[in-house]
Amino acid sequence: MAWYAYCIGEKQAFPELARHRKPIPLESVLGVSGNQVFLYPASDLAIVVSEHNPAEGLNQKSGVDHARVIADCFQHSTVLPFRFGTIFNDDESLRKSIRSNQRQFLSNIDKVRGKTEMHLKIFVDDCCTQNGRRLPAEGVGREYLSNLRESATRQRERQTRARAVSFQMHRMFLPLDEEVTCRLTESGKMVLDIAHLIERKYVERYQNKFASTSAMMRECHLQLSGPWPPYHFVHRLTRGAHSPAQPVAAEPGATVVPAAAAVISEPVAILV
Repeated sequence: MAWYAYCIGEKQAFPELARHRKPIPLESVLGVSGNQVFLYPASDLAIVVSEHNPAEGLNQKSGVDHARVIADCFQHSTVLPFRFGTIFNDDESLRKSIRSNQRQFLSNIDKVRGKTEMHLKIFVDDCCTQNGRRLPAEGVGREYLSNLRESATRQRERQTRARAVSFQMHRMFLPLDEEVTCRLTESGKMVLDIAHLIERKYVERYQNKFASTSAMMRECHLQLSGPWPPYHFVHRLTRGAHSPAQPVAAEPGATVVPAAAAVISEPVAILV
């Protein structure tokens, strides 16, 4: 029997596992393809899985279901998410992977226990909108070199603006940790995606701070989502310990099913 994997939690967070050594249903929780979700006990850990038919493909709804199950488990336990599409071919491959990585899993759970991720998206007008000129098709000539210099100058100005906004957000929200990315949209907006790691007990305070910050920064448009499991920061803990192209449980029998059609609007399981 193949198992579709969602996340790893703490066994003690699920009292119903105390008297069981075999997988038991997680009441009222359905996962990918509408399959019953199970708690799979493994020493001090609980692996959240559901039965999976390898012939069934994964799609947009599968990604949403994957994220929903992790969010449900996050209400009860610190979790380490699996990459979307991680499948174990049988019980033995699942057990072997957990045994070989158990020490790291327990260490990572300790590092993110009691913490959550808040996600900020900030839309900023481009500080150096182009005047519509295009680079000449031929890469020669004085005009071409001049435009190259102008393009490099605009890029530095954008980076300076993005760093200034990011620093301002850090100073206002004072997260425990953060990850920031920036991109330029076709409409001429710079978009900063900022993941903040905070203590779960301070979520309401963070939300109140967001409300006051949005009212103050009228030159920007801010969006907030969360609290989420600490997806970005679990990824950082495991970066370098596993190949980026493989799931956290990169053992024989564990595979990642391609799912190009799945596009998730919020952070999803990315533990690699």
